[in-house]
Amino acid sequence: MRRAVALLAAVLLLAGVSGCGGDGAEPGAPKGASLVLDFTPNAVHSGIYAASAEGFYDDAGIDLTIHQPGESTDAPKLLAAGRTEFAILDIHDLGIARERGLDLVGLMPIVQRPLAAIIARPESSLHTPRDLAGRTVGVTGLPSDQAVVDSEVSAAGGDPAAVHEVTIGFNAVSSLAAQKVDAATGFWNAEGVALQRLGVRPKIFKVDEYGAPPYPELILTTSAKTLAQEPKLVEAMVAATRRGYAFTRVDPSAALADLLDADDALDEAEQAAQLHVLLPALRPAPFDPKVLREWAAWDLEHGLLEKPLNVNAAFDLGG
Repeated sequence: MRRAVALLAAVLLLAGVSGCGGDGAEPGAPKGASLVLDFTPNAVHSGIYAASAEGFYDDAGIDLTIHQPGESTDAPKLLAAGRTEFAILDIHDLGIARERGLDLVGLMPIVQRPLAAIIARPESSLHTPRDLAGRTVGVTGLPSDQAVVDSEVSAAGGDPAAVHEVTIGFNAVSSLAAQKVDAATGFWNAEGVALQRLGVRPKIFKVDEYGAPPYPELILTTSAKTLAQEPKLVEAMVAATRRGYAFTRVDPSAALADLLDADDALDEAEQAAQLHVLLPALRPAPFDPKVLREWAAWDLEHGLLEKPLNVNAAFDLGG
């Protein structure tokens, strides 16, 4: 049965996203829970919306409410405060949250490889990231962008200090299309696809092809407290979400329809194009501990983490 999903913006913090633990519910009734997304709904979330629309969360005994983040939403703090049971976090944000004392635990990968990339104009003479020396690269201003540029240029044999970085916010597509920069950091599944739909054929240098390990970019996350107190809920959530992504790989058209039904503001052609490039990375597989250790070392090397991360504590590696 298809269900409308609850969409919140800034009210997530003003009104609060109350974690519905199911207190007082009838025996055998679905367990209430909430999930905060990392971004507005898009193709990377297709498995979640498929699991909701196709009844997989219902089958698992979960009455799940899905929330969009607002500008003021701080998902790690919501998790730590028990105001949501689950959230999708960027893996770097998960590591940083733990460094700041928030006892959060990654449960499963949503996407199995990094989405970050350096995207260059097609007419540029850039053949590898090494050629960015002396060129202008647009960055959002996030620390992870610096890590991407440093990793890619260094891995290609270049000098990151020779790259001229300018802050353009989240305007990679317009900046590249208007030729304001030679290249920009972005996501190959988002900005890369958007440029292609504009008739631009960008050169895309993916970070895991230049220095970074193939780390899972987005993580289904909970708090250590929820994991300890609600192990059956967590297990059911992971199983149903994996089922949703398995369904997406088998029937991407149906999963896309579930996503579009949940948010009629989405552009069908754009989401279809994103899902097409994402499908190989949307495998519902468990964590690879070796890759996670390599990722933690990479984040430490590039200054995203200040101290070594205890991977065994940060991720649930048993499932």
